[in-house]
Amino acid sequence: MRIGILGGSFDPIHHGHLITAQVLQEQLGLAGVRLMPAARQPFKPAGHLASAEHRAAMVALAVAGVPGLSVERIEVERGGDSWTVETLRALRAREPGTEWVLLVGSDAARDLSRWREAASLPALAEIVPFSRGGTPPGAGGVATPSIAISSTAVRARVRAGLSIRYWVPEAVAEYVATHRLYRDGMT
Repeated sequence: MRIGILGGSFDPIHHGHLITAQVLQEQLGLAGVRLMPAARQPFKPAGHLASAEHRAAMVALAVAGVPGLSVERIEVERGGDSWTVETLRALRAREPGTEWVLLVGSDAARDLSRWREAASLPALAEIVPFSRGGTPPGAGGVATPSIAISSTAVRARVRAGLSIRYWVPEAVAEYVATHRLYRDGMT
């Protein structure tokens, strides 16, 4: 069984993430795609605005009832810096019969050599780059629709008191409002 792993901040998750996950699942013939919020991304020194628990909860709400999409909490549960090589080793140990496909945006794929133990990654998972924002996916990559929604823009709308309806799934918008996330940069 081939399962895709799509990691990220998901601060918050939005429809662009979900469309990308769905297209990748279809194009690669994956049994499913797990959206995996990072506990703490080492290459994002400013960190995340919402806690890892809030971000994982929003991903769970966004994929609830969506065939083939699910939340992967392994990095949130482990805590600390989220190193892909450690995560893939843990996933392989937990689910030895699964073939893992690491789904990486073409922008991140260009920096793959900077990742911790980058040379070990291909032995742990098939690495498939995908296009984002109209950039070419590169050799062996998958083109995904260019969707002009970003988590940064969603957070800015919340801070400005604007609606995020249609930007994020309704359950995520309700969660953001209930937990007063992204107001004045606070979580």
